[in-house]
Amino acid sequence: MSKGRFNPNKRMYEESSVQDVLGTMIQGYNLEKGFDKVNVREAWNRLLGNGIANYTTQIELRRSTLYVSLSSDVLREELSYGIDKIIRMINEDLGKEVITKIILR
Repeated sequence: MSKGRFNPNKRMYEESSVQDVLGTMIQGYNLEKGFDKVNVREAWNRLLGNGIANYTTQIELRRSTLYVSLSSDVLREELSYGIDKIIRMINEDLGKEVITKIILR
């Protein structure tokens, strides 16, 4: 076989999915917390919708607490009644328990 050509037999037992390789790299370089911060912001906006996202001025994940700043006192009060449900929704969306507490500001 000429140099540079693909040989499927050579790699048969070394195959890994892209997801496995990326997961290993993320853990190896300690990037998981950074990805969680980005994913939580995206989940908040996606799950709670544009209406709430428009009043959300800041989202910050520190350890397992999500700090959310809102520009509407009325919305903050309304969301405070459903904190447990929001935590469940975001964690389910992310496929793991990232958030244990939400503080609305």
